[in-house]
Amino acid sequence: MNLDRRLLLLAKQYPIPFIASILFGLLGGIALIGQASLLSRIIDTIFLKHTGLENILKLLFLFALFSIFRALFNWTSESEANRGTLKIKQSLHERLMEKLSALGPAYTGSVQSGKLSVNLLKGVESLDPYFSQYIPQLALSSLIPLTILAVVFPTDVFSGFILLTTAPLIPLFMLLIGKAAKKVTAKQWETLSRMSGNFLDVLQGLTTLKLFGRSRERKQSIFEISEAFRHATMKVLKVAFLSSLALELVGTIGTAIIAVSIGLRLWNGSIGFESALFILLLTPDFYLPLRQLGTKFHAGMEGVSAAHDIFTLLDKPEPEKEITAHPSDTLDYSKENIVFENVRFSYDGSGTYALQQINCTLKPCNTIAITGPSGAGKTTFINLLLRFIDPCGGAIMIGGKALQSIEREQWLQRVAWIPQHPYFFNATLRENLLLAKKDATEDELMTAVEYCRLGSFVDSLPQGLDTHIGEQGTRISGGEAQRLSFARAFIKEAPILVLDEPTSHTDPTLEQELLESMNRLTKGKTSVIIAHRLSTVKDADHILVFDKGRIVQSGSHSSLMKEDGFYRNALRTFQENTAV
Repeated sequence: MNLDRRLLLLAKQYPIPFIASILFGLLGGIALIGQASLLSRIIDTIFLKHTGLENILKLLFLFALFSIFRALFNWTSESEANRGTLKIKQSLHERLMEKLSALGPAYTGSVQSGKLSVNLLKGVESLDPYFSQYIPQLALSSLIPLTILAVVFPTDVFSGFILLTTAPLIPLFMLLIGKAAKKVTAKQWETLSRMSGNFLDVLQGLTTLKLFGRSRERKQSIFEISEAFRHATMKVLKVAFLSSLALELVGTIGTAIIAVSIGLRLWNGSIGFESALFILLLTPDFYLPLRQLGTKFHAGMEGVSAAHDIFTLLDKPEPEKEITAHPSDTLDYSKENIVFENVRFSYDGSGTYALQQINCTLKPCNTIAITGPSGAGKTTFINLLLRFIDPCGGAIMIGGKALQSIEREQWLQRVAWIPQHPYFFNATLRENLLLAKKDATEDELMTAVEYCRLGSFVDSLPQGLDTHIGEQGTRISGGEAQRLSFARAFIKEAPILVLDEPTSHTDPTLEQELLESMNRLTKGKTSVIIAHRLSTVKDADHILVFDKGRIVQSGSHSSLMKEDGFYRNALRTFQENTAV
């Protein structure tokens, strides 16, 4: 199904505002005809028939009334179109957010955040001119000219014939130029999306670029892509100006032909002055809806280009739904084994598996460390456990039930996750902590803060827990951000804990403090930790060693040290580097 048809189907979901917009627009056109008729009669009565002002007061009153009605009808038409457009945009925003929620972090983490935000924000807003202007004008460009023709033909057949033969030239030119307009507008939107994604990536990584002295290279890259966007925009403007020239030219020529023909016939007396003036007044307004259609077509083209990316996202296949989504509150998650049975997963569905034949058991109240080289499948394993993604084969069982049979939201309430780079919103410290448990008491918050050695830090803030910490915690240090992520996990009190190397970017002092907090946090919980440092791995109850998407070793630290394999070799390399 092409884009235009899908966009029209969106408008059909809320037909009443658009039907009302078209109806009031048509009434505005009828009021315009009434104005032209009254004005031509008033001028004919005063200047040719030399009638006094007192004899046309009724006509003046009616002219003023039609003027008011026309303004009111046009305003109502625009308001109804905007109302329908607002409903469509709200619906699209909701559908997009639901789709992103269904696709999960595995999808959002695989696309450029800048491009995604452009689709969610500017992309949806770009549809405004298409629905609020182009869709109503599509109907009015036919209805108003036909209404004027219905009035002109009985008055003067020759003028009606000229209007009828010249009017189709405007849609014809618009169709020919419209193909080029669609192409260059699509190119402009693609360039804008790429530029937005690139620019946001550079901003987010600016500190890293500065540290490694690579910021000047990115500056040149931004300049080049900005120039590409400028060139694409200028091409769009060229086509838009060409279109305006062609449409205005046809309308002007048609009006000139009518004016010349009426002038000649008025000279030889074959048409009356009132009729001639009436037709001359209506002629520009006959072509106006058709010319406006061309203008609003170009205004809506950006929305059509944006709609391609929006519908592409909406058409993304979602992960399979829960097998039988039912409450599982009878499960005691802190006492149940989590069993992986022949689990496989492929990101692209091509048969190339990121994980294959994963068989293991995560025992309750144990700390399970996951280690292995980069790209071995550790993060995929964690994403499966968090239900950000679901297996392509095999099953994950808990308490004899498939994990997919448990409602996703219910499962996530039982899991606390501490990522390697915790995210914080541009809100207060309190609001960021309450994400873990919205009804947490002040005592619970302060207890978690003290457990994570953040008491003195909170006391030093000007407004304590009510201090804003900035987007992604820009107003706090990396160590404080890590402690806050631990505090959120403390507050949530979930029986299952997942940690993604929380001490990987810390100095020895902070690492020791975080390890103390982690030991307190993991007590009595089923804890799964992606770990590379010996200090994190060696004290685990069980260690899983991943390589090339498989579990190649498993056991305790002491048992694995007796085996010849990745674990012992990696540990020796680490000790040698430390000694040097």
